[in-house]
Amino acid sequence: MKVIEVIDLKRVYNSKIGIFNKKSVATQALKGISFSVEKGEVFGLLGPNGAGKTTTIKILTTMLLPTSGKVTILGNDVSKETNKIRPRINFIFGGERSLYWRLSAYENLRYFSDLYKIDIKTQRKAIPELLELVGLSEKAHHKVETFSKGMKQRLQIARGLINKPEILFLDEPTIGLDPTSAIELRKIIKNLVSKGTTILITTHYMQEAEELCDRVSIISDGQILAIGETSNLIKENGEKNLEDLYLKVVGDGYEG
Repeated sequence: MKVIEVIDLKRVYNSKIGIFNKKSVATQALKGISFSVEKGEVFGLLGPNGAGKTTTIKILTTMLLPTSGKVTILGNDVSKETNKIRPRINFIFGGERSLYWRLSAYENLRYFSDLYKIDIKTQRKAIPELLELVGLSEKAHHKVETFSKGMKQRLQIARGLINKPEILFLDEPTIGLDPTSAIELRKIIKNLVSKGTTILITTHYMQEAEELCDRVSIISDGQILAIGETSNLIKENGEKNLEDLYLKVVGDGYEG
């Protein structure tokens, strides 16, 4: 079952340059990409900086409208049915955004639960379960400002699961993490998939993508250069691993 379907997606940014005689400039961030994601799989969107990955995720999460093309999430059009999509998805960006540092881990999750209009009774059961899932039970009432980067990112995972999303979007979730924290985060992602969550992930780490992703799409300059089941895509192109394939397809744009 396709839970994400993207057909000939294009996105153009219009801007003005110059000081006195300003000129309008159109930048085509996405040049007609198409792909789909099946229920319960991990789909990787790979590519160098400026390739169009973040633009794609913003459109899929209803934060940005497409210029043209068709995008459906769980059968709903992103341009017309955002109110049907948003309660059923969530997203997590890499780094340390989307948390309130002066609040505790528990208080952060309670705040975001309130935003989703989750009742108090449900919160009291769900928040401890989420903290247990990401290994932060013992730090539940500690302020986030005392957390390491890895702990903050695990709390972001909990925050992204507060509404029990059917699809979770992860944009560079392990960026800046030490190897141990990155391994712990990947274990959490695998656990979520085992419970039926569909995940779309962007990453610059090819080993991570090869470990996690059922299928990958390599994008550069707003165009998809390769797409398919991860292991098959590697073999079909005569490469040893995903990193070698990525280097072959993208070349000098590699950022890993």
